[in-house]
Amino acid sequence: MAINKILYYKQNRLKQLRAFCYTAQVGSISGAAKKLFLSQPSVSLQIQALERELDSKLFERNGPKLKLTTEGEILLGLSHHLVQEIDSLKETFQAHCGKLEVGELNIAAGESTILYILPDTMQRFARDYPKINLKLHNVTGRDGLAMVRADEVDFAVGSMLDIPGDISYHPVFTYYPTLITPLGHPLLKDDEARLEDICRYGLILPPRHLSTWRIVDLVFSQHNLSYKIALEAGGWEVIKKYVELGMGVSIVTDVCLNENDRLGKISLDRFFPKRSYGVVMRLGKSLSPQAKRFIDMLDPSFYLK
Repeated sequence: MAINKILYYKQNRLKQLRAFCYTAQVGSISGAAKKLFLSQPSVSLQIQALERELDSKLFERNGPKLKLTTEGEILLGLSHHLVQEIDSLKETFQAHCGKLEVGELNIAAGESTILYILPDTMQRFARDYPKINLKLHNVTGRDGLAMVRADEVDFAVGSMLDIPGDISYHPVFTYYPTLITPLGHPLLKDDEARLEDICRYGLILPPRHLSTWRIVDLVFSQHNLSYKIALEAGGWEVIKKYVELGMGVSIVTDVCLNENDRLGKISLDRFFPKRSYGVVMRLGKSLSPQAKRFIDMLDPSFYLK
Protein backbone atom coordinates (compact mmCIF):
# COMPACT_ATOMS: atom_id res chain seq x y z
CA MET A 1 0.00 0.00 0.00
CA ALA A 2 2.83 2.43 0.93
CA ILE A 3 4.61 1.75 -2.38
CA ASN A 4 1.40 2.46 -4.33
CA LYS A 5 1.01 5.79 -2.53
CA ILE A 6 4.60 6.77 -3.41
CA LEU A 7 4.07 5.87 -7.08
CA TYR A 8 0.82 7.81 -7.21
CA TYR A 9 2.50 10.81 -5.61
CA LYS A 10 5.35 10.77 -8.13
CA GLN A 11 2.93 10.49 -11.05
CA ASN A 12 1.03 13.47 -9.68
CA ARG A 13 4.24 15.46 -9.35
CA LEU A 14 4.98 15.01 -13.06
CA LYS A 15 1.45 16.20 -13.92
CA GLN A 16 1.91 19.19 -11.62
CA LEU A 17 5.27 20.14 -13.12
CA ARG A 18 3.93 19.74 -16.64
CA ALA A 19 0.98 22.04 -15.84
CA PHE A 20 3.36 24.54 -14.24
CA CYS A 21 5.85 24.54 -17.16
CA TYR A 22 3.21 24.92 -19.85
CA THR A 23 1.52 27.74 -17.94
CA ALA A 24 4.88 29.49 -17.57
CA GLN A 25 5.53 29.16 -21.32
CA VAL A 26 2.23 30.61 -22.53
CA GLY A 27 1.49 32.91 -19.59
CA SER A 28 -2.04 31.70 -18.93
CA ILE A 29 -3.98 28.79 -17.45
CA SER A 30 -6.29 28.65 -20.47
CA GLY A 31 -3.37 28.45 -22.93
CA ALA A 32 -1.72 25.67 -20.93
CA ALA A 33 -5.01 23.77 -20.73
CA LYS A 34 -5.35 23.82 -24.53
CA LYS A 35 -1.81 22.53 -25.01
CA LEU A 36 -2.31 19.77 -22.43
CA PHE A 37 -5.85 18.86 -23.57
CA LEU A 38 -7.10 19.42 -20.03
CA SER A 39 -9.73 21.63 -18.45
CA GLN A 40 -8.70 24.96 -16.93
CA PRO A 41 -9.77 23.89 -13.41
CA SER A 42 -7.61 20.78 -13.72
CA VAL A 43 -4.50 22.84 -14.59
CA SER A 44 -5.26 25.31 -11.79
CA LEU A 45 -5.57 22.48 -9.27
CA GLN A 46 -2.26 20.96 -10.37
CA ILE A 47 -0.46 24.28 -9.87
CA GLN A 48 -2.14 24.93 -6.52
CA ALA A 49 -1.08 21.48 -5.31
CA LEU A 50 2.50 22.19 -6.38
CA GLU A 51 2.47 25.54 -4.57
CA ARG A 52 1.21 23.86 -1.39
CA GLU A 53 3.88 21.18 -1.60
CA LEU A 54 6.67 23.72 -2.10
CA ASP A 55 5.11 26.29 0.24
CA SER A 56 5.76 28.97 -2.39
CA LYS A 57 3.77 31.23 -4.68
CA LEU A 58 4.82 30.45 -8.25
CA PHE A 59 2.81 32.99 -10.27
CA GLU A 60 1.57 36.52 -9.90
CA ARG A 61 -0.90 38.20 -12.24
CA ASN A 62 0.54 40.90 -14.51
CA GLY A 63 -2.39 42.29 -16.50
CA PRO A 64 -3.98 39.56 -18.62
CA LYS A 65 -0.94 37.30 -18.26
CA LEU A 66 0.56 35.32 -15.43
CA LYS A 67 4.13 36.17 -14.50
CA LEU A 68 6.56 33.92 -12.66
CA THR A 69 7.62 34.93 -9.18
CA THR A 70 11.27 34.60 -8.16
CA GLU A 71 10.50 31.14 -6.77
CA GLY A 72 8.66 30.30 -10.00
CA GLU A 73 11.71 31.27 -12.07
CA ILE A 74 13.87 28.97 -9.96
CA LEU A 75 11.45 26.06 -10.31
CA LEU A 76 11.15 26.57 -14.07
CA GLY A 77 14.93 26.41 -14.39
CA LEU A 78 14.97 23.15 -12.44
CA SER A 79 11.96 21.44 -13.99
CA HIS A 80 11.55 22.55 -17.60
CA HIS A 81 14.33 20.37 -18.95
CA LEU A 82 13.01 17.36 -17.00
CA VAL A 83 9.48 17.73 -18.39
CA GLN A 84 10.81 18.10 -21.94
CA GLU A 85 12.94 14.99 -21.58
CA ILE A 86 10.03 12.94 -20.25
CA ASP A 87 7.67 14.17 -22.98
CA SER A 88 10.19 13.26 -25.71
CA LEU A 89 11.23 9.95 -24.11
CA LYS A 90 9.89 7.78 -26.94
CA GLU A 91 11.65 9.77 -29.67
CA THR A 92 14.90 9.88 -27.66
CA PHE A 93 14.77 6.14 -27.02
CA GLN A 94 14.18 5.41 -30.71
CA ALA A 95 17.08 7.68 -31.67
CA HIS A 96 19.45 5.93 -29.26
CA CYS A 97 18.37 2.62 -30.78
CA GLY A 98 19.43 3.92 -34.18
CA LYS A 99 15.90 4.75 -35.31
CA LEU A 100 14.19 8.05 -36.00
CA GLU A 101 10.78 6.89 -37.09
CA VAL A 102 8.34 8.71 -34.83
CA GLY A 103 7.67 12.28 -33.81
CA GLU A 104 7.08 15.69 -35.26
CA LEU A 105 9.34 18.56 -36.28
CA ASN A 106 8.06 22.15 -36.26
CA ILE A 107 10.14 24.91 -37.86
CA ALA A 108 9.30 28.62 -38.11
CA ALA A 109 10.80 30.66 -40.95
CA GLY A 110 10.15 33.67 -43.14
CA GLU A 111 9.30 33.43 -46.81
CA SER A 112 12.84 34.14 -48.06
CA THR A 113 14.30 31.47 -45.78
CA ILE A 114 11.66 28.96 -46.90
CA LEU A 115 12.25 29.70 -50.57
CA TYR A 116 16.03 30.03 -50.74
CA ILE A 117 17.68 28.34 -47.73
CA LEU A 118 15.60 25.41 -46.49
CA PRO A 119 14.47 23.48 -49.60
CA ASP A 120 17.51 21.19 -49.96
CA THR A 121 17.60 20.28 -46.26
CA MET A 122 13.83 19.81 -46.09
CA GLN A 123 13.95 17.48 -49.10
CA ARG A 124 16.81 15.40 -47.67
CA PHE A 125 15.22 15.15 -44.24
CA ALA A 126 11.85 14.10 -45.69
CA ARG A 127 13.57 11.48 -47.85
CA ASP A 128 15.68 10.04 -45.00
CA TYR A 129 12.98 10.19 -42.30
CA PRO A 130 9.61 9.79 -44.06
CA LYS A 131 7.75 8.92 -40.85
CA ILE A 132 8.60 12.20 -39.11
CA ASN A 133 5.72 14.66 -39.42
CA LEU A 134 7.20 17.91 -40.82
CA LYS A 135 5.53 21.27 -40.21
CA LEU A 136 6.96 24.45 -41.75
CA HIS A 137 5.39 27.68 -40.44
CA ASN A 138 5.64 30.68 -42.79
CA VAL A 139 5.79 33.63 -40.37
CA THR A 140 7.45 37.00 -39.90
CA GLY A 141 10.50 37.27 -37.67
CA ARG A 142 8.44 38.76 -34.85
CA ASP A 143 5.85 35.97 -34.98
CA GLY A 144 8.58 33.35 -35.28
CA LEU A 145 10.21 34.62 -32.08
CA ALA A 146 6.85 34.42 -30.29
CA MET A 147 6.46 30.80 -31.41
CA VAL A 148 10.01 29.98 -30.26
CA ARG A 149 9.37 31.52 -26.85
CA ALA A 150 6.08 29.64 -26.45
CA ASP A 151 7.67 26.35 -27.55
CA GLU A 152 5.16 26.12 -30.40
CA VAL A 153 8.07 25.22 -32.70
CA ASP A 154 11.31 23.35 -32.15
CA PHE A 155 13.33 26.27 -33.54
CA ALA A 156 13.23 28.99 -36.16
CA VAL A 157 15.57 29.67 -39.08
CA GLY A 158 16.11 33.25 -40.15
CA SER A 159 18.15 36.42 -39.94
CA MET A 160 18.57 38.38 -36.70
CA LEU A 161 20.00 41.85 -36.07
CA ASP A 162 19.16 42.27 -32.39
CA ILE A 163 19.29 39.15 -30.24
CA PRO A 164 17.12 39.22 -27.06
CA GLY A 165 18.58 37.88 -23.83
CA ASP A 166 16.27 34.87 -23.75
CA ILE A 167 17.15 33.77 -27.31
CA SER A 168 20.18 31.98 -28.75
CA TYR A 169 21.14 32.61 -32.37
CA HIS A 170 23.64 30.48 -34.29
CA PRO A 171 24.54 31.90 -37.74
CA VAL A 172 24.89 29.28 -40.46
CA PHE A 173 24.84 31.11 -43.81
CA THR A 174 26.17 34.51 -44.89
CA TYR A 175 24.85 36.61 -47.77
CA TYR A 176 25.83 39.97 -49.20
CA PRO A 177 23.96 43.20 -50.03
CA THR A 178 23.34 43.78 -53.73
CA LEU A 179 21.74 46.54 -55.78
CA ILE A 180 19.39 45.15 -58.42
CA THR A 181 18.21 47.18 -61.43
CA PRO A 182 16.45 46.60 -64.72
CA LEU A 183 18.76 45.48 -67.54
CA GLY A 184 20.40 48.44 -69.30
CA HIS A 185 19.89 50.75 -66.31
CA PRO A 186 22.19 53.84 -66.12
CA LEU A 187 23.62 52.69 -62.76
CA LEU A 188 25.15 49.67 -64.52
CA LYS A 189 27.64 51.87 -66.41
CA ASP A 190 29.96 51.71 -63.39
CA ASP A 191 30.97 48.55 -61.58
CA GLU A 192 30.57 50.34 -58.24
CA ALA A 193 27.43 52.36 -57.66
CA ARG A 194 27.58 55.32 -55.27
CA LEU A 195 24.87 55.92 -52.71
CA GLU A 196 24.41 59.42 -54.10
CA ASP A 197 23.63 57.94 -57.51
CA ILE A 198 21.19 55.37 -56.11
CA CYS A 199 19.23 58.17 -54.39
CA ARG A 200 18.19 59.54 -57.77
CA TYR A 201 16.02 56.50 -58.41
CA GLY A 202 12.98 55.21 -56.59
CA LEU A 203 13.57 52.23 -54.31
CA ILE A 204 11.37 49.15 -54.13
CA LEU A 205 11.57 47.85 -50.56
CA PRO A 206 9.85 45.31 -48.30
CA PRO A 207 7.34 46.62 -45.70
CA ARG A 208 8.65 49.12 -43.15
CA HIS A 209 8.42 46.78 -40.15
CA LEU A 210 10.97 44.36 -41.64
CA SER A 211 14.70 44.57 -40.95
CA THR A 212 15.71 45.34 -44.57
CA TRP A 213 13.97 48.71 -44.42
CA ARG A 214 15.69 49.52 -41.11
CA ILE A 215 19.12 48.74 -42.56
CA VAL A 216 18.55 50.77 -45.74
CA ASP A 217 17.24 53.73 -43.74
CA LEU A 218 20.17 53.56 -41.31
CA VAL A 219 22.87 53.48 -44.02
CA PHE A 220 21.41 56.37 -46.00
CA SER A 221 20.94 58.39 -42.80
CA GLN A 222 24.56 57.78 -41.78
CA HIS A 223 25.63 59.31 -45.12
CA ASN A 224 23.19 62.23 -44.73
CA LEU A 225 21.30 61.17 -47.85
CA SER A 226 17.59 61.09 -48.50
CA TYR A 227 15.92 58.50 -50.69
CA LYS A 228 12.52 58.01 -52.26
CA ILE A 229 10.27 54.97 -52.29
CA ALA A 230 8.82 53.89 -55.62
CA LEU A 231 6.98 50.87 -54.25
CA GLU A 232 6.54 48.98 -50.99
CA ALA A 233 6.08 45.26 -51.66
CA GLY A 234 6.41 42.03 -49.72
CA GLY A 235 8.63 39.15 -50.81
CA TRP A 236 11.92 39.13 -52.72
CA GLU A 237 10.39 37.46 -55.77
CA VAL A 238 7.76 40.20 -55.99
CA ILE A 239 10.43 42.89 -55.63
CA LYS A 240 12.60 41.30 -58.30
CA LYS A 241 9.66 41.16 -60.71
CA TYR A 242 8.81 44.83 -60.33
CA VAL A 243 12.46 45.87 -60.63
CA GLU A 244 12.63 43.85 -63.85
CA LEU A 245 9.55 45.75 -65.07
CA GLY A 246 11.41 49.04 -64.57
CA MET A 247 9.38 50.40 -61.65
CA GLY A 248 12.48 51.09 -59.55
CA VAL A 249 15.68 49.64 -58.13
CA SER A 250 16.14 47.67 -54.93
CA ILE A 251 18.69 46.66 -52.33
CA VAL A 252 18.50 42.95 -51.50
CA THR A 253 20.68 40.24 -50.02
CA ASP A 254 22.06 37.93 -52.69
CA VAL A 255 20.35 34.93 -51.09
CA CYS A 256 17.44 35.60 -53.46
CA LEU A 257 19.48 35.99 -56.66
CA ASN A 258 20.33 33.40 -59.30
CA GLU A 259 21.84 33.27 -62.77
CA ASN A 260 18.42 33.16 -64.44
CA ASP A 261 17.36 36.59 -63.13
CA ARG A 262 16.90 39.19 -65.85
CA LEU A 263 18.36 41.91 -63.65
CA GLY A 264 21.42 44.10 -63.33
CA LYS A 265 23.42 43.42 -60.15
CA ILE A 266 26.01 45.53 -58.32
CA SER A 267 27.62 44.60 -54.99
CA LEU A 268 26.98 47.06 -52.16
CA ASP A 269 29.14 45.44 -49.50
CA ARG A 270 31.13 48.69 -49.24
CA PHE A 271 28.10 50.35 -47.65
CA PHE A 272 25.79 47.71 -46.23
CA PRO A 273 26.56 44.95 -43.70
CA LYS A 274 26.45 41.33 -44.74
CA ARG A 275 23.47 39.35 -43.46
CA SER A 276 23.54 36.01 -41.69
CA TYR A 277 20.80 33.40 -41.52
CA GLY A 278 20.83 30.79 -38.82
CA VAL A 279 19.08 28.77 -36.14
CA VAL A 280 17.01 30.64 -33.55
CA MET A 281 16.12 28.88 -30.29
CA ARG A 282 14.85 29.69 -26.85
CA LEU A 283 17.80 29.89 -24.47
CA GLY A 284 18.08 26.59 -22.60
CA LYS A 285 15.82 24.77 -25.05
CA SER A 286 16.23 20.98 -25.02
CA LEU A 287 16.04 19.87 -28.64
CA SER A 288 14.29 16.69 -29.72
CA PRO A 289 16.32 14.05 -31.61
CA GLN A 290 14.58 14.97 -34.88
CA ALA A 291 15.38 18.67 -34.37
CA LYS A 292 19.04 17.84 -33.69
CA ARG A 293 19.20 15.72 -36.84
CA PHE A 294 17.69 18.46 -39.01
CA ILE A 295 20.10 21.08 -37.65
CA ASP A 296 22.99 18.70 -38.24
CA MET A 297 21.86 18.37 -41.87
CA LEU A 298 21.54 22.14 -42.16
CA ASP A 299 25.02 22.71 -40.75
CA PRO A 300 27.24 19.68 -39.93
CA SER A 301 29.55 21.89 -37.87
CA PHE A 302 26.71 23.37 -35.77
CA TYR A 303 27.54 21.50 -32.54
CA LEU A 304 31.23 22.32 -32.91
CA LYS A 305 30.64 26.07 -32.81
